[in-house]
Amino acid sequence: MKHLYRLARPAIFRLDPERSHGLSIAALKSGLVPRTDVPVDNRLRCQVAGLGFPNPLGLGAGYDKNAEVPDAALRLGFGFAEVGTITPQPQEGSPRPRVFRITQAEAIINRLGFNNQGHAEAFERLAARTRKPGIVGVNVGANKDAIDRVADYVEGINVFAPVASYLTINVSSPNTPGLRALQGGSELDRLLRSAVAARDGYAALSGMAKTPLFLKVAPDLSNAQIDEIAGEVTRRGVDGMIVSNTTLSRVGVTGLPDATEAGGLSGPPLADRATYVLARFRRALGPDIPLIGVGGIDSTAQAIRRIEAGADLLQLYTALVYHGPDLPSRILAGMLRYLDRSGIDHLRDLRDRGIDEILASPPPD
Repeated sequence: MKHLYRLARPAIFRLDPERSHGLSIAALKSGLVPRTDVPVDNRLRCQVAGLGFPNPLGLGAGYDKNAEVPDAALRLGFGFAEVGTITPQPQEGSPRPRVFRITQAEAIINRLGFNNQGHAEAFERLAARTRKPGIVGVNVGANKDAIDRVADYVEGINVFAPVASYLTINVSSPNTPGLRALQGGSELDRLLRSAVAARDGYAALSGMAKTPLFLKVAPDLSNAQIDEIAGEVTRRGVDGMIVSNTTLSRVGVTGLPDATEAGGLSGPPLADRATYVLARFRRALGPDIPLIGVGGIDSTAQAIRRIEAGADLLQLYTALVYHGPDLPSRILAGMLRYLDRSGIDHLRDLRDRGIDEILASPPPD
């Protein structure tokens, strides 16, 4: 599949990025993308937030915004998939064009703005798959014009708790004005209190176990902000964090075509910043709260480095655009080869081994 994708990529890249994305969703829906042979090995299995993952590599939010193809994504070899971001009401998002490939850096800038079909359609699709195997998380957000954005998150939790393996509160997008203000202060406190109360309330009423609740944050945080967020996450009983979303920085792409476009940057230029912020959160949170590392992961080496920085699980998305749908299986096979060469019994034994080194060399702003 790797060689086929290399042949097809020039034609795919002649299309508008959103058009290409839509075609990939259609291909997964139709079954045109075959199941990928994925290494199955107990050394890759993870137990995180009460959930058993067959491997630590997940599909990040943003690809399957409307919960159209989570099971097809799992067949690519991902150990889990996260759908969304989903807002209560459908919204178009930002005006087009709003997605830009920075091909020389294998990066993408997007300013999509939470474009999605809303809760009702996504819930219907997820409810139809509740008896299927596989871990599928739901990433919830707030509508751009919401009067009370915290209420939108609470609504998302109430709607999707019955059908989600876990829930993610996304306050990290740079493309909804003012959203990142929810990452600190009294607004973060109110959001987390309300979200946890909604999750716990549903569990009590239904008699079901509490759905794990994660907070997704941006990489553009100071050390003081990281410490504040870590304190709130611990105090409010959030189950874990996803670190991180796209960045407003243009380090690594300055001077390249379209690099001055507004929006969040993803891909390899984000990797150092995302890795550093992840390590800072692990140091601030301690060893017990799960972390999902995301941002610029495109190889086995990057995946291993993120685990060494403190990640229990990993996610990728942009790398699929540049490396094709068999990338998950290649990364996982590479992880097993690394364990063999290193004489390490399990992937979890790598966690946190690189934190001191990473924190000693902050990336440029």
